[in-house]
Amino acid sequence: MSTELPEQLTQRMQRSPQNRALGTILVSIEPLLLRTPYRAELVGDPDTGVIAGGVVTTLLDSACGWATAAALKEPTSIATLDLRIDYMRPAAPGKDIFATAHCYKLTRSVAFVRAIAYDVDPSDPVAAAQAAFMLDSNAGRPKGANLAPPRQPGNGEK
Repeated sequence: MSTELPEQLTQRMQRSPQNRALGTILVSIEPLLLRTPYRAELVGDPDTGVIAGGVVTTLLDSACGWATAAALKEPTSIATLDLRIDYMRPAAPGKDIFATAHCYKLTRSVAFVRAIAYDVDPSDPVAAAQAAFMLDSNAGRPKGANLAPPRQPGNGEK
């Protein structure tokens, strides 16, 4: 793995509006560990103070994606193909949420990843995830399908 990779991943994470909104940070690259700090605006149930399940989902998806990026020899675009999350318990109110992920298999076109989210103890997870990511999701297009400007109708197109 390149010594530049952690800095590249950190910079790419900071450019992600979703990661910035949640305050998610890269704690370590090996093993990949992300942290989303507890904040009142991320609470899903004000009566209990438990962080919203969508925050946990986003954190796990992000951890799986960054684990995939870290496992690749060359940077390429990736896209979530499949994400299964098993919720095991509510997160402890007032605690940051961590996610650790491991890309355990790379093929030419798909990466397979496992992850857990926890608050205090990794052996007592809040949720576990299994994911698959498409590699080179831009298919060689420089801007990628999601970043290309919308097509303008013309020449009889509707």
